[in-house]
Amino acid sequence: MVLNELGKSLTKALASINAAPVIDEKVLDACLKEICTALLQSDVNVKQVMGLRNGVKKRVNIEQLAAGLNKQRVIEKAVFDELCAMLDSGITDTKKLELKKNKTAVVMFVGLQGSGKTTTCTKYAYHYKKKGFKPALVCADTFRAGAFDQLKQNATKAQIPFFGSYKETDPAVISQQGVERFKTEGRDLIIVDTSGRHKQEESLFEEMRQVAAAVQPDLVIFVMDGSIGQAAFDQAKAFKDSVEVGAVVMTKMDGHAKGGGALSAVAATKSPIIFLGTGEHMDQFESFETKRFVQRLLGKGDVSGLMDKIQDIIPEDKQPELLDSIQKGNVTMRVLKDMFESVLEMGPMSQASVTFEMCRALGAEHQQ
Repeated sequence: MVLNELGKSLTKALASINAAPVIDEKVLDACLKEICTALLQSDVNVKQVMGLRNGVKKRVNIEQLAAGLNKQRVIEKAVFDELCAMLDSGITDTKKLELKKNKTAVVMFVGLQGSGKTTTCTKYAYHYKKKGFKPALVCADTFRAGAFDQLKQNATKAQIPFFGSYKETDPAVISQQGVERFKTEGRDLIIVDTSGRHKQEESLFEEMRQVAAAVQPDLVIFVMDGSIGQAAFDQAKAFKDSVEVGAVVMTKMDGHAKGGGALSAVAATKSPIIFLGTGEHMDQFESFETKRFVQRLLGKGDVSGLMDKIQDIIPEDKQPELLDSIQKGNVTMRVLKDMFESVLEMGPMSQASVTFEMCRALGAEHQQ
């Protein structure tokens, strides 16, 4: 999971409440101090951290809590809600983000050079391929040497059709040709990878506008390097002001210290984060939903995420029985045995992390 150190620090701070013989203002302040320190170390903006602290204090009035009420639960709920508020972009209209099978959608990826844009395009295509879509990749990056070769290599590995050119230098022409070709072939998800630059400059934004005019994308996704921390705010705002960015994908989130700062900074621009890149491999790509993410961050498990993972790795004929057992809380040893066998059949033992996540989510759900 991403942001492991931050998650451990937050969990430890909340656990300190349970260890206190009496929960009073002093205990609450000590807990909040630990939480604020952990967030600042993860490069979250000072104003946002202070906002979280003040928000929790407003939600939790120790002196006015009714006798017999579980104060620890009240404090945990307040911290959870404030973390969600910090990381939530507040966007409720997500119709543009929804993709439908057998209905052609053109998705254009933009971002600075070095953010992992080309790899993210392939991960995005692979993610939807597993869901039954028919994706295709178009390389409109004529600025970076080797961009088409990289996309070709990634697409071949994922068994996804691709289009590009070694001769044509106009990205708008390449993107238009690629999109028209894949529309003719009946592809329902056409992904256009555009050029990046080392920094924000007008030539980059002008090229993006030309490509967008040529392919008329249904969705523009901005790929953001999560390791830059609070600086993500200025980048996200600049791109959003220049092109119609509909969503953000955060990359390089595999345990980086500044990941929390980047997430909160992008959310502050009111840009919806839809995916997190957590490594170089094709499957190290996870959906981002604020409440589910915070649940995992606080070690509370993620049963909704568990359902998604089950559908990815469990054979279709076994899915209904397994899902029904988990939803009813009737998880027997036989159900666990079937789950473990399905994971082991995948081959590499790296999938053991999926099994662990399943067990942890189930355990957390039953505790609640």
